[in-house]
Amino acid sequence: MARKRKGRLIDGIFLLNKPLDISSNQAMQKIKWAFGAAKAGHTGALDPLATGMLPVCLGEATKFSQFLLDTDKTYQVTAKLGIRTTTSDAAGETVETKVVDVTAEQFAQACEQFRGPIKQVPSMFSALKHQGKPLYFYARQGIDIPREARAITIYALTVDRFSGDEVDMTVHCSKGTYIRSLVDDIGQVLGCGAFVAKLHRSQVTDYPSDKMLTFEQLDVVVNQAKEQGVEVSELLDALLLPMDTAVKCLDEVTLSKDQVLYFNNGNSARLAIAITPSLAVPGEQVRVYAPESHLFLGVGVLEGGHRVQPKRVVVRESI
Repeated sequence: MARKRKGRLIDGIFLLNKPLDISSNQAMQKIKWAFGAAKAGHTGALDPLATGMLPVCLGEATKFSQFLLDTDKTYQVTAKLGIRTTTSDAAGETVETKVVDVTAEQFAQACEQFRGPIKQVPSMFSALKHQGKPLYFYARQGIDIPREARAITIYALTVDRFSGDEVDMTVHCSKGTYIRSLVDDIGQVLGCGAFVAKLHRSQVTDYPSDKMLTFEQLDVVVNQAKEQGVEVSELLDALLLPMDTAVKCLDEVTLSKDQVLYFNNGNSARLAIAITPSLAVPGEQVRVYAPESHLFLGVGVLEGGHRVQPKRVVVRESI
């Protein structure tokens, strides 16, 4: 006998404005509970001391969370100069204190070498895995694991406020960038040390920041539903972004009407309109839609200009 599914089948992406002092997983579980969803997953962890945009994927949207993990992000960060900590943020223990004798011009000059494509050594207090365990597992035991520098890109780094030993910056960066490591590296270049005092993620890919909601705002929606005498899900579901917004970076293709079932069953399917040879790159991932309804079917891999092979298929009770 099949086990009864817990939670309802709801698909979409919720943009949470994560508060302080809660892990990304705890935040995701609260959203899952609020929506009564059967399945949920977050897209790129924020430290408990960090706030801001945390896309939470519900239902079938979880199949496309990796695309949001791989996208660029924007942060507002406050750097405290003159102090290095074990974690490069306010949660760590102070390991070094120095007098700050840095001008705004010197700080701006130090930032120059971190713009564009650079190599960055990940922090020991990161979630990167070593022999199946996150680096922070070893760091908390005082074990230092050699880490290779990784290629990242700082698309933009602006200084918004310089006030002696405290600096506000906006950083637009590629996936895999550790803001704590960036601030620590800048502090080392300046010779005074630095750590992240505040961190807020304002954007993930091109998701609008004004679509983020806090837990308090969610509570308001729940209370509105009760006052109006409607199902809470009726108001909450309207807050979700479509799941295909996670893969907007991919080109779009449409299947022939009689090929939808083939694709949904995991088989190669024919496109409604053949892609020109100059654009049809075998192996390239694309967003796949049904004709007429423009229903999002999933992500596929091109097999030349005429066919697409399913890679991530959206499962629905009915099409």
